[in-house]
Amino acid sequence: MSYETLVLTIENNIATITLNRPASANAINPTMASELSHAAVACDKSDQVRVLVIRSEGKGFSVGGDLRDFAAAGDDVPALIMRMAGDLHQAVSRFARMDAPVIAAVNGIAAGGGFSLMLAADLVVSARSAKYVMAYTNAGLSPDGSSTYFLPRIIGDKRARELMLTNRVLSAEEALDWGIINRVVADDELEASVAELAGSIARGSTRAFGQVKKLLNSSFDMGLETQMELEARAIADMCITADGQEGINAFLEKRPPTFTGQ
Repeated sequence: MSYETLVLTIENNIATITLNRPASANAINPTMASELSHAAVACDKSDQVRVLVIRSEGKGFSVGGDLRDFAAAGDDVPALIMRMAGDLHQAVSRFARMDAPVIAAVNGIAAGGGFSLMLAADLVVSARSAKYVMAYTNAGLSPDGSSTYFLPRIIGDKRARELMLTNRVLSAEEALDWGIINRVVADDELEASVAELAGSIARGSTRAFGQVKKLLNSSFDMGLETQMELEARAIADMCITADGQEGINAFLEKRPPTFTGQ
């Protein structure tokens, strides 16, 4: 499929979704929300995708929803936002539940829906000059894009409230200290650092990564015994997969494993 606001590529088992509205600071309009949903499903269902990178074209990751579209919609804006949110939320759901780990490569500003999209990634690599801000209430709006789900789980309720109520702007170093992102690198090293990380993950056991994501996603909602039962079933299932067998044999034979993602 040809996209208007995104670029989707798959190479060496690495899918890359590039937000491609640089003239609008990669603001999320109805077309981008719809295309993110389509691209997320495409990546989720592709046997070729073993890791997904979300990045942006231009000087910033994304400033969130395109307020110009909201204003232009007039009295129809609630319906517009419901459609956009539905598409964006389907994309986030797929990113969270697909086996392939998702890496966000953040440069410039990640604000509003861009912040929310970044939170849905499994790993975040940030340029040192990047900034992070929720921004929603500055525009008289409330958060969407999964941020009220992921943010308190990542940093706790009080800090989540601070970011959402005061719109405090975090530097990359502060975001790292708060546990919102995983790595901070020099601006000119962002692409290379993400490529190295993605390449390493693409050579790993994709289905095992999927089980990690599934177990962690459920851990806040389950009791101890239920969660351990899910762990037992998951590892038992993994033992009979091709990668599980390869991993066990490689360990016993004292050699590096060669995983196929199966």
